[in-house]
Amino acid sequence: MKLDLTLIIEAALALLSAVLTAFVLPVLKKRLSAEQTERLRDWVRVGVAAAEQLFGRKTGQQKKDYVLSLLLSKGLVVDVDEVTALIESEVYRLSQSLADSR
Repeated sequence: MKLDLTLIIEAALALLSAVLTAFVLPVLKKRLSAEQTERLRDWVRVGVAAAEQLFGRKTGQQKKDYVLSLLLSKGLVVDVDEVTALIESEVYRLSQSLADSR
């Protein structure tokens, strides 16, 4: 007597696929998103510091444009409103650290 395992294997693969879709993929997406967010923050930090060094005071739009172009050159596709908030936050942090060091 020969046992046909095709149905059992297909059912197991369907179950595995459902588990991967329901649990593993969302975890990977969150992890990638968190890693991408951290990479974005790191590059914003570098860009703000470089822009401050390159352009000095009273050139806010020029510095912001520099940071945005740096992010794009690194392949970071960004939401401008979200990045503007990150840039402003980093500018504030940098100005506070400079004030504290004086």
